[in-house]
Amino acid sequence: MTNDLIYVYCLTDNPLALTRNLGLRGVESLMVGDFFVIIKYVPESGFSEENFKANISDIQWLESNAREHVGVITSIMESSTVIPFKFGTIFQSEQSISWFMLDYAASIIENFQHIEGKEEWAVKIYCDRKALSEQIDELSEEAAALEKQIMASSPGKAFLLRRKKADLTVNEMDRLCKNYGQEFYDRLRNLSVATSLNNLLPTEFTGRKETMILNAAFLVNKGNVADFLHTVDILNKRNDNSGFIIEATGPWPPFSFISIKEKP
Repeated sequence: MTNDLIYVYCLTDNPLALTRNLGLRGVESLMVGDFFVIIKYVPESGFSEENFKANISDIQWLESNAREHVGVITSIMESSTVIPFKFGTIFQSEQSISWFMLDYAASIIENFQHIEGKEEWAVKIYCDRKALSEQIDELSEEAAALEKQIMASSPGKAFLLRRKKADLTVNEMDRLCKNYGQEFYDRLRNLSVATSLNNLLPTEFTGRKETMILNAAFLVNKGNVADFLHTVDILNKRNDNSGFIIEATGPWPPFSFISIKEKP
């Protein structure tokens, strides 16, 4: 079995980026111009276009290789600025890599300048709607006013008002989720250089009972990371009783903030 394809993990501007551990795993550094391409020679059996499409349907194969992809890039990030490549990026030869670097040289430089000294942090915000509904009278003036009417009404009228309040509660929770999500996003955006909004994920994908109300990535100056994470902690503590949960993870490879474009 020959390793005649080249798998590319990322680009870096640091010649000392490779660790001994990565070297033992077959990861190499290829110098092209002023940059270093972090690569691994791989067999066609796993990574030719046809075989790759077949292999990604194997969940175990996919998870193992995707984990290695992010792991290698994360290791390089410890000592270098990186431009990460998507999982499964394959080149046929070193010459084809050189051509790519030449065609995209200006864009590569711009991207390095954009992400240097910064980290990508992922933030997901969830809402426990049951906990939020239990606090609705404290958070919604309209719900609180309706509750007062219920308490002062006859049993028959109170029954009808409770049905009205049930509908109101759903609408108010939707409004609060939108408002709180925007507030949290704005607070964190003010501590960031750039942001990227991602699709909200349903509970069957998150494995959580809470509803996701924000899924975003933030590009943060390394000097601001402590303040960024401290703000997440403050918001979590302030809103714990209301059912809002904020999760920040990172630093991640800056996939959300890289855009390589060919020269005109």
